[in-house]
Amino acid sequence: MNKPVHAPQQQFAVAGGELQVGGIPLSRLAERVGSTPFYAYDRALVSARMAAVRAALPAQVRLHYSIKANPMPAMVQYMAGLADGLDVASAGELKTALDTGFDPAHISFAGPGKSTAELRRAIAAGVCINVESGAEIARIAQQAEALGMAPRVVLRVNPDFELKASGMRMGGGAKPFGIDAEAVPQAAAQLRAAGIEPLGFHIFCGSQSLKTEAIVEVHARSFELSLRLAGECGFAPAMLNLGAGFGIPYFPGESPLDLAPVGANLAEWLPRVRAALGEVRVSLESGRYFVGEAGIYVARVVDRKVSRGQVFLVTDGGLHHHLAASGNFGQVIRKNYPAAIGNRMAEAARETVSVVGPLCTPLDVLAERMELPPAGEGDLVVVFQSGAYGLSASPTAFLGHPQPTEVLV
Repeated sequence: MNKPVHAPQQQFAVAGGELQVGGIPLSRLAERVGSTPFYAYDRALVSARMAAVRAALPAQVRLHYSIKANPMPAMVQYMAGLADGLDVASAGELKTALDTGFDPAHISFAGPGKSTAELRRAIAAGVCINVESGAEIARIAQQAEALGMAPRVVLRVNPDFELKASGMRMGGGAKPFGIDAEAVPQAAAQLRAAGIEPLGFHIFCGSQSLKTEAIVEVHARSFELSLRLAGECGFAPAMLNLGAGFGIPYFPGESPLDLAPVGANLAEWLPRVRAALGEVRVSLESGRYFVGEAGIYVARVVDRKVSRGQVFLVTDGGLHHHLAASGNFGQVIRKNYPAAIGNRMAEAARETVSVVGPLCTPLDVLAERMELPPAGEGDLVVVFQSGAYGLSASPTAFLGHPQPTEVLV
């Protein structure tokens, strides 16, 4: 039986034996950045991914960028020019979104623990708040009255189903996210009693799914639930956000997602939904799928060690910068992200090596017993699939090492 391999990392060009990022050879980019480690994101790849998603889905579907995937201000500014909406999950992300000049009416604020101060800022900004509980509704009403403003509110629904085969399940069963579907009519009545008209529903079941059939099923069930809730709540939603669930291949044996059936399913549902609800704005939100494959993490080899026959490449980067690649961000059994020696892409020779960082912990592993070209001091290790949930999801203060640079090229 053949050993599973990573999906080919062909999104970045290779020339002269070096990986190219934004048309720049990796070693030259490292000099331009001025130090290692660093994250580099290729804007052309982001644009190409957005264009591919739009081509696969019906034109009526709006695409929202979930800032939590990569909140680098330059990336958010770039995505503001490509996306139809921005989704935030904190006051910090809200500031980043508003700084782009994006229309606040198309910025949504989600999260189960919004503070009163965050709610007040969101109301004042005019963004759409995804309400997640009756207590939050009461606080929104109180702050809206104090500000003398009408808040923009969408009901976040916790459905009684989940996105199967997803990396993170955020709907179905008992969850801290959203209002249980059976309690949504009561929440809608609570809003109306406070003089607030809900604008629609947000149904986000999960993320990081590579199973097309699972995404098709959850979108269909989300449409069905929306139609039922519209009747039970007595209003026609103007906005309907179904999340997305789109995943990217990280580990050996995984294959890229096929969006064609997803688009075909949405095309079947949209006429039915609009016939029942009118000109509802249907949107999908994603972050990882738009930017994840457009980014790399780059660390320099500072030592090559052999310990009892095993080769270790010790680099100046590690889990404090890229927790997910170390396997300590949700993995139960550690698996390698795709990796390469970015300045030795043309070499055919291979050896089994482990790539580790400088931290004084055995958890600091970027690649374990992986087949890579022979490398040594000064070479550049590249970790692919690093454009999402990289730096901002990592414990950068751990052991006091400097933070890496991020560049958008």
